[in-house]
Amino acid sequence: MPTDRDLVQIVDTALAEATRKSGAWLACRLGCTECCLGPFPITQLDAVRLRQGLADLEARDPRRGARVRERARQSVARLRADFPGDAATGVLDEDEAAEERFAALPEDEPCPVLDPETGACDLYAARPITCRAFGPALHYPSQDLGVCELCYRGTSHEEIAACAVEVDAQRLENALAEELEASTGARGQTIVAFALAGAPPGPPATPPLHDTNAR
Repeated sequence: MPTDRDLVQIVDTALAEATRKSGAWLACRLGCTECCLGPFPITQLDAVRLRQGLADLEARDPRRGARVRERARQSVARLRADFPGDAATGVLDEDEAAEERFAALPEDEPCPVLDPETGACDLYAARPITCRAFGPALHYPSQDLGVCELCYRGTSHEEIAACAVEVDAQRLENALAEELEASTGARGQTIVAFALAGAPPGPPATPPLHDTNAR
């Protein structure tokens, strides 16, 4: 039966190919935090993966894990008053007004898993699908091709399109989300800070994800 590992592998394989094809046109490097500022919606699958990643980190490096957890709590405290959803569960509302309120959240709010000293992601192997797909020219069926504004400087639309790699993972992601909702009741979207701020400490309930190489 397909698992979240399979979903991650599909996206990471496409990411690696797009990175290879894009070469020096990519600005994605350790310390570049363009995609780490401002809250963004994540799925409940992402939330589970992040909480597992935090539990793994706390087991390996308790101090580093504690810093991530504290940054998440501080972020929730800053965002709670204007959070466009249930501030108790962290689940985002899905109406049009909520989308407008979400867009008004601070664009300079750092992701809690971003290490402010190194510019590295402390939960890189467990990062959300959105993070994995941001930067290189990854294309999802029925969606416009989007890339980081710092990448592909001085190139044409045709050159960017030539680097694009299609990611056919939506069906699997939807199926896994439905399975998670059926087994746990978790539904809707949240943000990284809420996913981690109330995460119970201790070892993960499922086997840890394998590490992936940083791009």
